[in-house]
Amino acid sequence: MPAPHDPTRRIRVRFAEPADAALVLRFIRELAAYEKAPVAVIATEDDLRRHGFAPGREFEAILAFVDGEPAGFAVFHSRFSTWLGQPCLYLEDLYVAAPMRGLGVGRRLLARLATIALERGWGRIDFQVLDWNPARDFYRRLGMSHLAEWLRYGADIDALRRLARHDSG
Repeated sequence: MPAPHDPTRRIRVRFAEPADAALVLRFIRELAAYEKAPVAVIATEDDLRRHGFAPGREFEAILAFVDGEPAGFAVFHSRFSTWLGQPCLYLEDLYVAAPMRGLGVGRRLLARLATIALERGWGRIDFQVLDWNPARDFYRRLGMSHLAEWLRYGADIDALRRLARHDSG
């Protein structure tokens, strides 16, 4: 394998298409395994096609290729910032396959996301990173900062059902 950042290696980034659903799902599963949750993914190719490639899509994905070989992906969607008064790009997943790390793939994916955000008038990129993930240093080198004072909260499907029982409307 050529050395990292080998200028002879060509990195190409493009938007995912419906025919890419299997590749996107493969990367989602690889990311889940990397994040120590290999059985957590219940999404299917049909779910991805329905929610990412149909009218009213809920997400978009970009794919990276090194010399024509699948190398990584990013899944994103818009979210609205009341403080900025405009949409922002929310990065749901970013993943680079292990053999492709160190070649500049992650940087290219993030650069494309920055371009997309600017082209669409979205005010920032938001995302979450596990506290043990070594990619945190990579993000810092790119000028991204950790907002330590903000804590992530969420509700899974069971919590949603319990909470919804209190909706009298």
